[in-house]
Order: sequence, then structure tokens, then C-alpha cells
Amino acid sequence: MRKRLRQLLVIGLALSFLGVGVPAWSADDPRSCNDLLADDTPAYVVCTWMATPEEAADIARFWLDNDGENLKDSGPVNGVTIDCTEPGNQCATDGEGDGEPRDGGAPDVDGAEDGGTPECQNGEECYVDPDGISAAEKSTAQQTPAGQAAQAAAQTNMRLWIETELADDYKAGTLAEAAKKIAALAAAQPGVVGIRFTSQLGYNQTFATAEELDKFVAEAATALRGLAPGKKLAAHTLVPVFGCGANEACKAEIAKKYPLLDPDRIGVWLAKGYLDQLALDSGHFGTEYATWKIDAAEAQRNQAIQVRGRAWDAYAQIAVEDASFAGAPLNEEQATKAITDRIAAPLQDDAAETVTLWTRWQNDQGQVSRVYGEKWAANTTWDQLKKLGSVRARLATIYDPANPEVDLATDLKNLSEVFGQVYLHAA
Repeated sequence: MRKRLRQLLVIGLALSFLGVGVPAWSADDPRSCNDLLADDTPAYVVCTWMATPEEAADIARFWLDNDGENLKDSGPVNGVTIDCTEPGNQCATDGEGDGEPRDGGAPDVDGAEDGGTPECQNGEECYVDPDGISAAEKSTAQQTPAGQAAQAAAQTNMRLWIETELADDYKAGTLAEAAKKIAALAAAQPGVVGIRFTSQLGYNQTFATAEELDKFVAEAATALRGLAPGKKLAAHTLVPVFGCGANEACKAEIAKKYPLLDPDRIGVWLAKGYLDQLALDSGHFGTEYATWKIDAAEAQRNQAIQVRGRAWDAYAQIAVEDASFAGAPLNEEQATKAITDRIAAPLQDDAAETVTLWTRWQNDQGQVSRVYGEKWAANTTWDQLKKLGSVRARLATIYDPANPEVDLATDLKNLSEVFGQVYLHAA
């Protein structure tokens, strides 16, 4: 039977690659519940009753009739017991304790362990979670700007991430301390999904060699996996060579220009499980490939094809990151085109599961760029973004609690009207 199922799966996949459709379930199937699906449900989604409503009613009656007689009679099967006094039965006699039952709270036999109660000095709280984060460290993390922002964000309907930069700490030899600090922040607030521990990885000047880059990713991921079990790990970078597509001259030149951003190397990070999410920056699409007459739309499609071809999305969630919305004010037509090109296109091309938009950033001269109006004044771009409710879960943004637009509650409430996810920056 298992071999037969495998053959059916292979045949189905082969037919789909060849563009040959497989017959759908019959509309006359009495077990079909397709009539309950929405009109715009894709054709490959089918609904089948495990038990029809009539069968479910019969099942309920069987268990509930006669004051639940059948349910009462279906008690647990008697356990297997062994009588150690019967000839031929052997029971261990070297266990700890004296074998006598005791009431709860009664003292144990002399010399027995006390159950692992920690010995604290001077009445100090010394309980430590299995991940190595103490209650005191969590409390301290809650008092930071990022900790307070996490508490405020928890009151919205946004999915929470903690965003930081551990590359500088790694270079300074303080990765362990920095990782513990950020893990405490993630552990202090229930609902935090994960940690984005680096940005512009391999693009900025932090690392000089590919080997150093690999070592940082491995050590940072390993440290965070141990300190923040269950939290997802994310990183932001870019892969300029992807935009070249099949243009060999472009690929050769771009690979020379960005030697650390080798897609094969990044693929290894994903395959080894260092990252659960990888954000790819799209800021270079508009200008990087002009020499080869590759515009932003073509570069974006080229990247989507490369991501799918390398099956990166099988290892991690792929995101596209865009800071261009926070720039010069747009009119309605320009805002609609920007949304079509930078949000709808990557989602429709299956280039990314999510799109991260920078809504506010500040340059070296202190000038602030925003997607929305100053102090949340209305503008056309923000109004257009608020119309994207159907893809809100796929939209994310980055928020720096140390530089609020108004205050934490106001800022996060307004962001939650557009975005389903937020990355809270922690210094």
C-alpha cells in the first residue's frame, strides 16, 4: 500500500509539471462539502466530510443515549500488574527509599535528596529558567525602551519580533553577553516570535572575510538557539547577483563587487538551520544593473526565480525588504504604482512570503523620512497602504522605540492598522 501511495504522488507531481490536470473530486460525491467553501477558493482545495452531519449525529447518539451508558462502559483497560510473591516473578529490590508510602509533605528517609531545591544565599532569588535566563534579567529587560515597547505592542494585533545587531558585539568579543541580553528581552514578553540578530549582513564593512562571516552566523545562531529555545531567528542581507538573471557579464561583475554575498554561502546557512527567516533587500534593484539594461522590475523577477530555483523557501521564510516608501511624498497614482511594484509583485511572483517596509528612518544629517505624515498627519501613501487589509498579515515594519514619532501607544496603534508584524529595535 505504501508503495502504491508513493507511485500516485509521483504521478501527480509529474502531471502537474507537464500541465496536465488531475480530475477533481466528483460534485456528486456524498462525502463532499465543497459547497461550504467560498466562491474564490482555488480549484485544488477540496472539502470532504470525515463523517457526514448525519453520521456525526449517529455517533453522538451512540455515546450519549441511556445517560451515557456506552461512554461509562468504555473506561480504561485494566493495567498489567505483577505479583512479586508469585513463583517465577522477579522484581527489582535495589531501588532508592524504603518502599513505604508517605503522605504529601512528609519527611523523606534519612539521606534522601530534597527534590532539587536551590540553595540561595542571603534570601536572594536564585531561580533560573532552563534556558539560563533569570527572573531578574527578564525584569531588567522589561524596563528598557524595547521592553516597554514590547509590552505596548502586545496590546495590538501585531506579531512581535525583536530586532538588534550582534555583529559589532561579535567583533568586540562580547557576543555571549549581548546574546543573553537580547534573549532575556525576548523571554520577558509573552508572544515574541523571534529575534532578528543582524542586518546588511556581508554588505556593510563589519566583516572582511567570508570565513569570518560564516563563523559569526554560526556562533550567533548557536548562542541564541540555546538562550531562546523556540524563538525563530532571522537575518537581513541582499544577494545582488540574483538580479542579473542569466546575464553572465553582469554576474561576473557583481560577484567581484560583492565577494561576501555569495548565494551558495548563504544557502548553506539556510540548509544548516541557522536561520528561520531571511530578508532580502530590494534597494539595489533600481540602479545596480543599469549597465546591462536590467530595470528594477526585471531584477526583482530574476531574484524571485533564483530563490525558487534554489528552494530557499523550503528551508526558511523569505522576506523582501524595502525602504523606498519612506521618501518623497507620493500622489495617489504614484502610491498605487509603488504598492503594485514593491508589494504586490514580489508576493504574486512567490518571491517572498512577507514584505517588510521601513516606515520611518533618519539619515546622518538628522533628516527624517516617513511613509506617513509628520506626527501621523494623513497622507496619500499611508491611506493607500491602509487599504491592503487582505495582505496585512504579510506586511511587516521596523519600529525604534528610542525614537518615537509621538509615543509608543500612539505609534504602535497606527502601525497596526497596516502591518501584521513589527520588528522592535533593541540597542
